[in-house]
Amino acid sequence: MPKLKSRKAAAKRFRATGTGKIVRRKAFKNHILEKKTTDKKRKLSQAVLVNERDEDNVRGMLPYLPRK
Repeated sequence: MPKLKSRKAAAKRFRATGTGKIVRRKAFKNHILEKKTTDKKRKLSQAVLVNERDEDNVRGMLPYLPRK
């Protein structure tokens, strides 16, 4: 069976945790930061889990991501 290709854009944006869940960064932390509060910027810096409804879609783009 041939090797499967990963979507490189997705590979740069998602990673797996030790338990197999998928982690992503939050949006809105790239520019126009002057008007955002320090608390808001700090919360945007934290990584969050991908929603379970989107998880199958991400796994399709990354076939070699570790499973649960």
